[in-house]
Parts: sequence; C-alpha cells; structure tokens
Amino acid sequence: MTRGNQREKDRERAQARNGGKGKTKDDGLTPEQRRERDAKALQEKAAKKAAQAASGGNSSGGKASTKK
Repeated sequence: MTRGNQREKDRERAQARNGGKGKTKDDGLTPEQRRERDAKALQEKAAKKAAQAASGGNSSGGKASTKK
C-alpha cells in the first residue's frame, strides 16, 4: 500500500467537515410516513411544473426546443 493511512486521514477530515454527522438516513419516520411525504412532494412538484407549462413559462434549464 503506497498510500499508508491517507485514506483514514481523509475520512476523518471529511467527517469533521460534515460536523460529525456521518451517513444517517434515520429521520424518525416510519416507511409508510416516508412514502406519504415523498408522494406529496412529488405531487407538489408535478403540479408546479404543470402550472408553469400552462402559463407558458419556458424555463427548462436552457434546453429550448427548436423545430425546423
């Protein structure tokens, strides 16, 4: 191993940058509550996009469609 303990040091630095949080997916919700929350967020996103399309707003992130 040519890197020695560099990988460990990098992990420690990354953890310090993230405030020692680490990777935790536990938000205190049951899987059913999480599904409901995610479904609601997706519905709101779709409704927002539909309203934007209905108003004729073309803010598609710079991907303007041109027909020849």
